[in-house]
Amino acid sequence: MIRFDDQVAIVTGAGAGLGRSHALRLAERGAKVVVNDLGASTDGQGTDDSAAAQVVAEITAAGGTAMAHGADVSDEAQVADMVAQVMDRWGRIDILINNAGILRDKSFAKLEIADFRKVVEVHLMGTAICTHAVWPVMREQGYGRVVVTTSASGLYGNFGQANYGAAKAAMIGLMNVLHLEGARYNIRVNTLAPTATTRMTEDLLPEEVQKLLVPETITPGVLYLVSEDAPSRVILGAGGGSYAQTRVYETEGITLMGSDNTPDAVAAQFDRITDEAGMKVMDDAFAQTRKYAANAAKALGVDVNWT
Repeated sequence: MIRFDDQVAIVTGAGAGLGRSHALRLAERGAKVVVNDLGASTDGQGTDDSAAAQVVAEITAAGGTAMAHGADVSDEAQVADMVAQVMDRWGRIDILINNAGILRDKSFAKLEIADFRKVVEVHLMGTAICTHAVWPVMREQGYGRVVVTTSASGLYGNFGQANYGAAKAAMIGLMNVLHLEGARYNIRVNTLAPTATTRMTEDLLPEEVQKLLVPETITPGVLYLVSEDAPSRVILGAGGGSYAQTRVYETEGITLMGSDNTPDAVAAQFDRITDEAGMKVMDDAFAQTRKYAANAAKALGVDVNWT
């Protein structure tokens, strides 16, 4: 049975919805939980500490251990204060689930840049700031589990969500780099792609669908992603009890050299360029560099020494 005894977990945006569900289940399995929530509206307006306090009360009433903190995840000083309080109280941080977020949906033509910036600040910068704040702690203790939260809007697109989709797509790049940098310190980093009924989606989904996609159907997957035996660099889709992995592949492609490397040749060969046969996952950015250089070297009949 997966347990989190003697571990400390921070869950951002944990006053309601997915975050609340994650916090409750972590505490149920033994973790000391930091319930972070600014208490803002779904578009990021206002503050209210009552939601986080209520989740802490639920946890303690059930025999668990928790504390609330109202840090705005996009504010470095407030996040630093949260981490300092956690370290003073419990002396370690094992788990960070980056869940906090807002929506300011409009079509791109009508979207104010200020609203684009605010959504990116909360989702992307908030995730980066919180992760950056706990990263030294996890490196020092030689253990850490981090989850960042993306969305189908970021992976596949959704009309009227250019700001949200851009911020959520950025989570994949962040995960890929942190996975590589954290590996030697036993820090594993994964991405959750949830489809759930929350404050941010309840007006978008039919009532019968809302009943199927409650947050509690997603949290088991998250708890696996932050467990001791968790994988790393996984994009886990979750909703209604369904789980699936999203992966980014690159086709085998073609190589065009010299006078053959023209826009017309790219157009003529585009079916081959996009042929899925033999497509592969790239382990890192340099894997693509090596592939393209090797292809060019082969076409020119020259040797490349990578040492």
